[in-house]
Amino acid sequence: MATGSAAEPRPVIDAALARRLVDAQFPQWAGLPLQRVDPAGSDHVIYRLGEDLSVRLPRHAGAIGQAVKESEWLPRLAPHLPLAIPVPVRVGEPALGYPWPWAVSRWLDGEVATAESLGGSSGVAVQLAEFLRALQAFPSRDVPVEDTRESLTGRPLADRDRATRAAIAETDGVFDAAAMTELWEAALSAPGWDRPPVWFHGDFHTGNLLTLAGRVSAVIDFGELGIGDPARDLTIAFTLMSASSRAAFRATLGVDAATWTRGRGWALATGLNAYTAYAAVSPRVAEQTTRQINEALIG
Repeated sequence: MATGSAAEPRPVIDAALARRLVDAQFPQWAGLPLQRVDPAGSDHVIYRLGEDLSVRLPRHAGAIGQAVKESEWLPRLAPHLPLAIPVPVRVGEPALGYPWPWAVSRWLDGEVATAESLGGSSGVAVQLAEFLRALQAFPSRDVPVEDTRESLTGRPLADRDRATRAAIAETDGVFDAAAMTELWEAALSAPGWDRPPVWFHGDFHTGNLLTLAGRVSAVIDFGELGIGDPARDLTIAFTLMSASSRAAFRATLGVDAATWTRGRGWALATGLNAYTAYAAVSPRVAEQTTRQINEALIG
């Protein structure tokens, strides 16, 4: 779950602004109804445009590169993946006081995944492991070096050290600070990824999975897409899965001990980041991230 700085100015995004942007830049859709989608996560305000399209407007500066990145890479990845992913249609330009690029994509039907509905399903766990295997298998050798450096290289886990230790101290009493510190230090000291870099989703958690008829139907929000260490995508094992389904996921994906430990570290760090930023104002986020942190501690 990516977040922007709480101190940075954020544009006011409402239906009137979305309507004006669509009508001005894509008049072919001016007659289509526009309906806000909630909850939409921390990075974007999302509107459904007619029956077949969605409009995604970044909320903060940390998400402003996502529209262009998804437009470039998702059409290349889609044919190789076993689950539906967003189909970019247009990238909108900054205008009318709104400062950033924004996106129009094909609408994907489905409900947001929850641990309550899918967490105990080993079939879903295997399904998600197979998706990650396919994503990791997509060739990365042809990506230009400058593109990798600028838009596809994620921050290493160690970059989160200061913020994570501060969050551990802040949440002492809510969670087990000693256990969190032990896990965090183990994740930082675990051997790094020593194989060729692979593709990762980068924000692989329940909020970015859609479901139909008890199965995962689509994976959305590829704004953190990149190439490198796949450990960060193991977060899904702790946001969605139970201990038994997590074991099926790990076995199918073939995760070694060091990568699993780094993945637990990613789950801890991102869970703490979201908890300290949003738990006080969002009971939904508080519940989700509490589960994520506690499951990461279990392993």
